[in-house]
Amino acid sequence: MIGFLLRRLSQFALTFAAASFLLFAVTEFSPGDIASKILGPYAVQSQVDLLHERLKLDDPLPVRYFRWLGTLLGLVDNPLGGDTTGLGLTDPRGSRYFGNLGYSLMLKEPVVDVIGDRLGYTVLLTLWAVVFIVPISIAVGVAAGMNQGKALDRVLSTSAAVLTSLPEFVVAVALIFVAVAWLGLLPGTSTMTGGSWSTTAQLILPVTVLVIASASYVSRIVRASVVDTLRRPYVRTALLKGLPRRQIIVHHVLRNAMIPPITVILLQVNWLLTGVVVVESIFAYPGVGSLLLQAGLFGDIYLVQALTLLALAVAVGTQLIGDLCYMALDPKIKVV
Repeated sequence: MIGFLLRRLSQFALTFAAASFLLFAVTEFSPGDIASKILGPYAVQSQVDLLHERLKLDDPLPVRYFRWLGTLLGLVDNPLGGDTTGLGLTDPRGSRYFGNLGYSLMLKEPVVDVIGDRLGYTVLLTLWAVVFIVPISIAVGVAAGMNQGKALDRVLSTSAAVLTSLPEFVVAVALIFVAVAWLGLLPGTSTMTGGSWSTTAQLILPVTVLVIASASYVSRIVRASVVDTLRRPYVRTALLKGLPRRQIIVHHVLRNAMIPPITVILLQVNWLLTGVVVVESIFAYPGVGSLLLQAGLFGDIYLVQALTLLALAVAVGTQLIGDLCYMALDPKIKVV
């Protein structure tokens, strides 16, 4: 197990290094000069030239990348810090520390602080969504798979297919119309700033949209896996022995059928943490998804870089968790 974890961590480091270089290169070669992007469209050429020289943008790309990586690791000072740039960018931790992702040009704050303020809200939203997605998708998928071809299977499968085909913004608008405009039971926004609505009330609609979008898709994967598992010889043997249906489902079907859906569920966690741009934007939820949209529209290159690196870390981390789950569900699986 220790050897496996060490191999996975080394692969994580290599993947992160390669992806970070590609991300840095894409940012550097995007249209426009980096100094002009930082200063904005109203900066005079003398300011652009001064910042261009300060950032040493004439150096080769690999040199600039390792300088940026050194800043991230706390080995090099951030050149944008201090009052000499005229940008008003300050960091209470100084210009050199581990995890220095630069400054948000949109908010004039360190990127670490900006993401830290938003990440907690997205994690909260993700946890509540996963709490409902996993049991609902498993229950619906197992019920449909165990009744393959019957009326219950057709109803559940058709409902899941219809809900999966609906975009998140359609479901969100429909829920707002019913629960907010018509019944007046819930708030139309989830700013998490208090007011007359509780935190729970503000979470209901965003969580519901995410659960509908994810559970309907995951349940179809669970159903397909259950149907495939029911054809296995060991399940047929258990049926011929006359074992109780509940015992067959729990000990023979569910454990083996959950191996393929694990990947899909973890992909949904990755999507929930870093890709809920639509849901967070519609409900004005102060999470990472809406922050990514704002940063992209503003052209905040350092914030976009940091959020992309966060998405990469979540993707690799969920893959590691998936490998551990595979080994726990089936000891015969040897992940290398």
